Amino acid sequence: MRVSRAPSYGPRAGAGNGCAILPATPPAHKDAMIANHVKRALAAGRPQVGSLLNIGDPLVAELMASVGFDWLLVDTEHAPIDQAALATMLAVVTRYPVAPLARVPAITEEHVKRALDAGAWGILGPNVRTRAEAERLVAACRYPPAGVRSLGSGRGPLAFRADPATYFARANDEILVIVQIEHVDALANLDAILAVPGVDALYVGPNDLCASMGLAPSLEPPHPEFAAAMAQVLAAARRHGVAPGIHCATPETVNRRLAEGFTLVGLASDQRLLLGAARAARAAITTEA
Repeated sequence: MRVSRAPSYGPRAGAGNGCAILPATPPAHKDAMIANHVKRALAAGRPQVGSLLNIGDPLVAELMASVGFDWLLVDTEHAPIDQAALATMLAVVTRYPVAPLARVPAITEEHVKRALDAGAWGILGPNVRTRAEAERLVAACRYPPAGVRSLGSGRGPLAFRADPATYFARANDEILVIVQIEHVDALANLDAILAVPGVDALYVGPNDLCASMGLAPSLEPPHPEFAAAMAQVLAAARRHGVAPGIHCATPETVNRRLAEGFTLVGLASDQRLLLGAARAARAAITTEA
């Protein structure tokens, strides 16, 4: 399946070391704001492929942004990434036609607010198991009266090339809301979770889902029970008009998941890709006579 590329946002900033928060290109005129191309593509059923950023370095984030992914997700749940590093990495990613997303450590107003104020275009809420948790995630991503996100200073408007007033008026329509499905309780409550207004996509975490099912954790699960669960996920996503997503370890698995019907598909992470390439390169070197 051919994956569509994101539209260009105009001239890219010159190359830099990615060690400072760089200002985004200002809007062409008042009331201008660029659209979240990933949210629109997913709503239209077009696949969007990305990867995770775990290393926490702006230069690595820029290198990853330069290769053509549709989105990159900064993982603040598992990686040692603080608020300053998050803001810098998101700023670097927005220099490219790549949607900057963030996974928060937990679904709280504080975590979601800080990630959005840092410039995230979308939020992945971890381990969503119930409708109430999905509702809490959506509310945290929305300004009143649709939600509970508070207003404050931050680089959210800069991330969308917008002035603050325009960002406040349109952010609710542009922020991508993703629920992570990684527990058997979520499978049992799929219809209730995906029926929540404002949930745009789901994202399966194979490792944790396997563990909660009593299976060996794996990003490439061979278990028939896992395959049956994925069929359940795809069917529920279709029923509710929610984009189905999943994390993968290899390009081959990405292609297979796209063929199955998943549209928000992630490939490994900066850390895994670096480690894999380094190991392969070292293994190819012969030092013995």
